[in-house]
Amino acid sequence: MKIKKYTYIMLAVLLFSGTACSDFLDKEYDATLSDEKVFTNQTMTREFLTDIYTNLPDGLAPLNDDQFTGASRDCMTDNATSYWGLHYYTKVATDSYTAKDHPLLGQWNTDFAGIRKCNIFLNNAQASVVGNAEKSGDDNKLYERYCNEARLLRALFHFDLVCWFGDMLIVGENEDGTNIVFSMEDLEQMNQARTPAADVLQWVADECDKVKDALPFRYSNETTNWGRVNGATAYALKARALLYKASALNNPTGEQSWWQAAAQAAQDFIDKNAQQSNPYQLYATGNPENDYYECFTTNPVYNNEIILSRSVWNTNKVEQVFLPVGFTGKFSAAGRTSPTQNFVDCFEMLDGKRIDEGGGDYAYDAQNPYVNRDPRLAQIVFYQGMTWGSAKDNEQRKLDMRTDGGKDYSASMGGTCTGYYLKKFVNNISCQNPTNYPHSWIIFRYGEVLLNAAEAYCEAGNLDKAKQYINEIRDRAGMPHYEYTDQTELLKRIRNERRIELSFEDHRMWDLRRWRAYDNVTASEEQSKPYYEQLLNLYGVEISGTEAAPVYQYGPARSAQNGGVIETRVFNIPKNYLFPIPDSDVKMAPNLKQNPGWEITGE
Repeated sequence: MKIKKYTYIMLAVLLFSGTACSDFLDKEYDATLSDEKVFTNQTMTREFLTDIYTNLPDGLAPLNDDQFTGASRDCMTDNATSYWGLHYYTKVATDSYTAKDHPLLGQWNTDFAGIRKCNIFLNNAQASVVGNAEKSGDDNKLYERYCNEARLLRALFHFDLVCWFGDMLIVGENEDGTNIVFSMEDLEQMNQARTPAADVLQWVADECDKVKDALPFRYSNETTNWGRVNGATAYALKARALLYKASALNNPTGEQSWWQAAAQAAQDFIDKNAQQSNPYQLYATGNPENDYYECFTTNPVYNNEIILSRSVWNTNKVEQVFLPVGFTGKFSAAGRTSPTQNFVDCFEMLDGKRIDEGGGDYAYDAQNPYVNRDPRLAQIVFYQGMTWGSAKDNEQRKLDMRTDGGKDYSASMGGTCTGYYLKKFVNNISCQNPTNYPHSWIIFRYGEVLLNAAEAYCEAGNLDKAKQYINEIRDRAGMPHYEYTDQTELLKRIRNERRIELSFEDHRMWDLRRWRAYDNVTASEEQSKPYYEQLLNLYGVEISGTEAAPVYQYGPARSAQNGGVIETRVFNIPKNYLFPIPDSDVKMAPNLKQNPGWEITGE
């Protein structure tokens, strides 16, 4: 065997302090070893496969960067903003970068490096080394399972590339059956036209079909195998890929059969899952006032809703980044993400009516705005008057976001632009005696599968099925069922439900793009719409009065540091529907072609 040394950079396995609870994903791989050394050794072969997982999407890793990315990526959407002017996300949302200096181009390299690792593994892993005996349990035909894991990871990386960059190269198998390995130092191999996004998404779905029933649908030992892709991941990825394929961005002619295929893929997951002795299900204890919140704070390994996540990290960085700034001690909160009034207003009243709809059992009161609302609001957002803090350390109190003297409004290194902070993912930590909590970044969960099914069935015209699955989500939330018979209205409600349920999980930025939601939208013209329908103008609440009797005044979001109105979002079409390919790569491989609007000429 010819000896090669691979010089790609391995991403950090331990992103946070503490250790992962999965034995499978907590070992580092030495990327300087030769293929002969690695693939003639069972342990090193396993570690090579483990290393591929470090290329998976991870919304928690950026939180370590206090200056530039230490906030939710929903700050690039209408759901949130950040007080911190240096944040990349707020600048991305104003189209302030070029293909040369865009800060989020790393996913191009991360995904292609992941694909390269997958293909190296598939070309070099050996059944005689790994073992492929029939066994009971998770290790049955281990070599075949490892190869199917690599194949599925490769499909997932291709899907992620389409989300960011649209049309994409398919880096799969050569005509002779070997897997394509591009040299990271020689882009000439990549100098070819990209495949249309819809075709790549179909290829992803087809790859999922090849492995979805070969891998265990769910591992019997999830403590050991936590974070490993399984058959359920393949079913879920296929459903998501076909949903994206059917959406307006990739389906400009509105081909209805694509929606039917997307609905069937989600249904296939649901049917297969129902056959399992230990099926995935919504995290629900019967307490709609807390179940949604617990889904993201209870130890993930014991959460039957999570299908795939990025390992489990014991850390308090999540709490530090998101908590209101008034909580300080040995541990000081930074409050880097400010949910918008746009987002808060999309939560219905308890009877299912929108806040401006009227005619229901509950009337919205703008001066008492958080009563009788969808219970998820209090589980996702920190708002004025909410009780929070560790009672055992005498830190429990009511939040005070008043603009004049409120202890949670502003601090030297943080503050709210909107009157709100992000509560989702945040444990009730003691700032005097801080401890670590288990966190995992969810890539697929059962709630998304139900939402995918509801949207696809609605678009395909099967409203009864759409209502069946969206109402399962609403049951967990304690909200009344949707009974709409109008397809347009039901779809609008399903999209709003998706906005709430998947908020701050890196779905909103892709959903708005695949729906082409920004078409025909301008900042000036949308001002006549309700806040919850506006995409480019961001709103918040300024709170005055006393803690006992606060006064709420709604208007444009303002910086906690200087009181000025924050940026108006910019979305140039078609440019901002996709991110740019790194300019240097396009220059070296011009057949890739740059995405529209990102071209740099004359150099």
